[in-house]
Amino acid sequence: MSVLSTDPAAPTSPASPAISRAGRFYITRELGRGSIGCVYLGHDPVIGRDIAIKTFNPRLTPSDRTRFERQFINEARATGRLSHPHIVTIYDASVENGAAYIAMEYLQGRGLNKVLDSGHRFKPDEVASIVWRIADALNHAHQNEVIHRDIKPANIFMTRDDQPKLIDFGIARAPNRLADKFADADDPPTLLHGHNLIGTPNYMSPEQASGKPIDERTDIYSLGAVMYEMLVGRKPFHAESADKLLQQIVTRAPPAPEELDRRVPAALSRIVMKAMSKRPEKRYQTAGQMALDIKRYLLRERRARRHMNLALPPVVQGKPGGRLNGFGRMAWLGYLSLAAAMGIAGFILLR
Repeated sequence: MSVLSTDPAAPTSPASPAISRAGRFYITRELGRGSIGCVYLGHDPVIGRDIAIKTFNPRLTPSDRTRFERQFINEARATGRLSHPHIVTIYDASVENGAAYIAMEYLQGRGLNKVLDSGHRFKPDEVASIVWRIADALNHAHQNEVIHRDIKPANIFMTRDDQPKLIDFGIARAPNRLADKFADADDPPTLLHGHNLIGTPNYMSPEQASGKPIDERTDIYSLGAVMYEMLVGRKPFHAESADKLLQQIVTRAPPAPEELDRRVPAALSRIVMKAMSKRPEKRYQTAGQMALDIKRYLLRERRARRHMNLALPPVVQGKPGGRLNGFGRMAWLGYLSLAAAMGIAGFILLR
C-alpha cells in the first residue's frame, strides 16, 4: 500500500487548495491527491523557492488521520536520513493543529508508471541507465539502514531531464521509525496493515508476499521486477486475483526478458533474473553489486560503440585490393595500436 498513489509533482490542472498554509510555507495550488494524501505546490518565503507540500487528503476523517499519521512521520524520518541525487529531498516535517505535513523537493515531470502506461518503450541502454541510478540510490538507503519496501514504477519519478528520483518512503523500515511504537515486537513487518498488504503485490519479493522476515534484498527483487517491465513492456506475473498473483510470485519464475523480446541483451536479462531470484541468497546481496553489474554493461556497450564508430584510415591507394604504401602501413599500425590500447583500458576499468 502506498501512502500516496498520485505523483507528487505531476502537472495537473490548477485546483483551489483546501489549506492556505502549512507551517511557514504558503500553499499555491493543489498538484494531486490520493485516497490518503494530498500534495500541494507551496512556497518557502525564507529560502524563496517552490516546494511540494504533502499532507492528508482533506476528506479523511479524524480517526483515519490518526491511523495514517505515523506513516507520514515515518516517511519524513526515513527520507530525512538520506542525501542522494536520485532520492527526493525532504526539507521539513511537522504536525500542526492535528495535521501532519512534509515539505519536499518540487519535482517536475511524471511517474515512471505513467510513462509505461502511455505505451512508451525504453531502449535497453536507457533502462540500464535508469535502473543503475536507482540501484545506487537504494544502496545509499540500505547503507543508512533504510529499506524502502515499496519499489515500483509509481515510486520512481522521472524529471523533465529524464533523471529518476526515488520517492514515497511511507512504509519504509528505518531505525527508530515512529510506527515501531505502535507495532507488536513480533509483528512481521511485511504482513497486513489493516486489510491491505504492506507493499504493492506486482513488485513484491517472494518473502514479502508470504509475510516472511525481510531485509535489503527485498528492494533488489522489486527493482528487478521494475527493470523486467521496462525491458519487455509487461509485468513479470499476471493473475485474476491478488491471491493467485502472490502464489505465482512465491512459487514460479517468469520467463527471461530475452525470451520475450530478442532485442533485450542477454547481459541485461541475466541481471534481471539474478535480481529476481526466488531465494534471497541467490540474488545480488547488495544494491551496490547490482549497480556495478549494470555499470559494467554500460561501459562495455560504450566501448563497443566507440570501436564501431572509429573511422578507418584511407590506407589503400589506387585500385581496390592494391598494396599498402608506406603511409598506409603506418596508418594501419597506428589504428591497430589504438584499438588494442582501448581494449586494455576498458579491461582495466571493468576489473
